[in-house]
Amino acid sequence: MSPRVPVAGPSIGSLEEELVLEVVRHGWYENAGLYPDRFERAFAERHGVRHAFALPSCTAGLHLALAALDLGPGDEVIVPELTWIATAAPVVYVGATPVFADVDETDWCIDPAAVEACISSRTRAIIAVDLYGAVCDMAALRGLAERHGLALIEDAAEAVGSRRDGRMAGSLGDVGVFSFHGSKTMTTGEGGMLVTDRDDIAYRVRVLRDHGRDPGDRWFWNREVGFKYRMGALPAALGLAQLQRLDELVDQKRRIFSWYAEALADVPGISLNVERPTVHQSYWMTTLLLDRRHRLRKEALYAGLSALGIDVRPFFHPLSELPAFAHLSEARAAHRRNHVAYDVSSRGINLPSALNLTRADIERVARGVKLVLGVAAERAA
Repeated sequence: MSPRVPVAGPSIGSLEEELVLEVVRHGWYENAGLYPDRFERAFAERHGVRHAFALPSCTAGLHLALAALDLGPGDEVIVPELTWIATAAPVVYVGATPVFADVDETDWCIDPAAVEACISSRTRAIIAVDLYGAVCDMAALRGLAERHGLALIEDAAEAVGSRRDGRMAGSLGDVGVFSFHGSKTMTTGEGGMLVTDRDDIAYRVRVLRDHGRDPGDRWFWNREVGFKYRMGALPAALGLAQLQRLDELVDQKRRIFSWYAEALADVPGISLNVERPTVHQSYWMTTLLLDRRHRLRKEALYAGLSALGIDVRPFFHPLSELPAFAHLSEARAAHRRNHVAYDVSSRGINLPSALNLTRADIERVARGVKLVLGVAAERAA
């Protein structure tokens, strides 16, 4: 029996092994902070920003960003309807209210027009998510943020290595955050990064991520209650190696997408991710949408491919549909108005996009898609 085709996973090579082993042997005592510092400096330089902070997760980065901006009860933060719950959960952590805005039907990122319609007197920030490797219309969102005096946070958890208008994803807002989960394009096993050009935000992040201590404090004098949000030396070494290979990793993601585009070109009733003219997509997840008129439900496509040994994921659920937010009046309002998000979510699945996939693997997945869709068409006839 052929092994299952994995939906996600990293590419780990000799460079990663060498750097991690180097830390195991030498990353202690006076070298304890050396590798996180190196990772942060290299990441900041690569992304053209002044400050970078290596963290245990992207969720921690969002939490820090909101806390550094002093958001809390009574404040509203606009988030996209289609994203993983980790985008909105930190809004709840700080006591603020998430407001769910509809998405663009082309690239599935947050729609600036929908954001503008959601702005109220209580709005303090916008979180824009670069979904599946696409990059939001940050210029339009920046204009909205400036006109209304709002902070703009770019959640680039899924878009490390993507670019828009020549600039790196994650560097386009007041704050950017990244995920290095094992499923992402570059990984530290678990982990994340926060970047910013704003010195005021950077100072607050330094204090808050280290239990409320002033930067450089050696007397354990905590001025406020903060968080334990630092990355250790071992994951930092892995991240440093992965960062050196970032172009190679993105090229492989783009190659996987191109194989899918070629293998599925003759299949009617489906579409894949769209790359806008000014965007260089990292295609974290190649995503398939069934045509609106298709008789097959995404759940049936998911089950059919799984039965063939092909691991897939459903497109994210609308956040306002989740039981976690059922108590919010904002969720009920979003359910009524966010038609694009509900439509797209109902028709989409993520195809296998692991970095170790070969062209033969992609062709196997394509045959599976054709088989499941063909069986469904026969039954419909």
